[in-house]
Amino acid sequence: MTESGNAAVYFVDRHMAEGRADKTAFREATGDQRELSFAALADQSGCVATALGRAGITRDSRALMLVLDQIEFPAIFWGSLKAGVIPVPLNTLLATSVYDAILNDSRATCLFVSEELWPVIQPAAVVSPYLTRIVVIGGAAPEGTQAYDDFMDGCGPAAVVDASPDDVAFWLYSSGSTGQPKGVRHVHGAIRATSDTYGAQVLGIEENDVIYSAAKLFFAYGMGNGMSFPLAVGATAILFDGRPTPDGVTDILATGKPTIFCGVPTLYAAMVAHLEKEGRPEIALRRCISAGEALPGEIGRKWQEIWGTDILDGVGSTEMLHIFLSNAPGDVVYGTSGRAVPGYEVRLVDENSQDVGQGGIGELLVRGASAADGYWNQRDKSRSTFEGEWTRTGDKYERAEDGRFIYCGRTDDMFKVSGIWVSPFEVEQALISHPAVLEAAVVAARDDKGLEKPKAYIVLQEGSEAGGLEQELKEYVKEKVGKWKYPRWVEFAADLPKTATGKIQRFKLRDVD
Repeated sequence: MTESGNAAVYFVDRHMAEGRADKTAFREATGDQRELSFAALADQSGCVATALGRAGITRDSRALMLVLDQIEFPAIFWGSLKAGVIPVPLNTLLATSVYDAILNDSRATCLFVSEELWPVIQPAAVVSPYLTRIVVIGGAAPEGTQAYDDFMDGCGPAAVVDASPDDVAFWLYSSGSTGQPKGVRHVHGAIRATSDTYGAQVLGIEENDVIYSAAKLFFAYGMGNGMSFPLAVGATAILFDGRPTPDGVTDILATGKPTIFCGVPTLYAAMVAHLEKEGRPEIALRRCISAGEALPGEIGRKWQEIWGTDILDGVGSTEMLHIFLSNAPGDVVYGTSGRAVPGYEVRLVDENSQDVGQGGIGELLVRGASAADGYWNQRDKSRSTFEGEWTRTGDKYERAEDGRFIYCGRTDDMFKVSGIWVSPFEVEQALISHPAVLEAAVVAARDDKGLEKPKAYIVLQEGSEAGGLEQELKEYVKEKVGKWKYPRWVEFAADLPKTATGKIQRFKLRDVD
């Protein structure tokens, strides 16, 4: 097969020549448990490309995808790439006002939407001055839309448009943990770069693996786990269109029998609590990974005790598409983010952009082939984030003596107590190691003298009582991480504000104060 810079050729069409036509590429975990073979993916994605052209959706136009994790997702995504149309997968848990902002910002001319999600985007979609085609997946099409089956009817596969590895392939809108989402533009070559680096050299995914990612496909981390990594090697991915609860995920592990599981710290914490009471299914997980935010060491150790399998905690970002700093198989140290993934370089810098030495705390910068092409329509933000070959992450880290990196918090989350930097994450890890604590978030609050001190928000384990626990937790933190770092205030909560991808939104807790 002739080499092409269009990522769809490598990830989809080459499998026909390599003998995987009849193998299952995607399998749904619920409902009719539909499957999509590699041949069907090649055929259906080609038909999507034809249908887009027939609908007048031209090259470089944006096609928004408000699509659940179902087999239509990969067909639409790769079909768009084949047509030269830019797919824009969207977070499926946003409010109508945010979708309205994205519709106007992206100026998308096409929208694919799962039937279940139509009510939330409908008020914004029907008044969009840019949309010319709305395609609804599942059931009858509401007025002003077209059913997916009708959109595809009579369309045969189209030729794949030629593309350079540097052509923009798709956008992802950032999770917006500190504000409105930003459109992040990714090129064709970036998808292959993440598969050749983290996918091949850290995750070590193989053709006979079955992978289940609790992180959804709209999320950069989930897109790699649940779509590009398995397609790179011809493995099978399990798709689940619902919310990943501890009991639901456990059922998928038991019935789907994946060999690789990809989660996020908040889910791992909830699953540990669930499995300690209910027991685990008898399956063999070969590999488990985590990203989204740093994994508390206590959760990793408890998971290893339950499964006999380590969690490879890593760091990635929407801007870098996947993980670039990670623990590795046989080289796991909980409480650290490991070392740079092969193919990436990282460094720490201070407020003056000068390199920080060992033991110092600085902002993490990274460079590698998967870096985004910039933000859409936000030139100033692009210039401050993408500095030549280096991308600013906004995360504060410390480099340990052995070369591993220790997460300290987001740049905006760090604060000083008595002139010494305090890492909210370090205090949170100490709190989570207490047997009564399920989750913790630490932010800066001001005392009666106007000085910043740590304040903790605590979610308790089921069955634990708050009575008398406040002082106990303060003393516990003093012994664990230092007397000046303990939370001066402890507030108990039913839950913590999070993004759809599981990141704690500390800025909302600061707003409370």
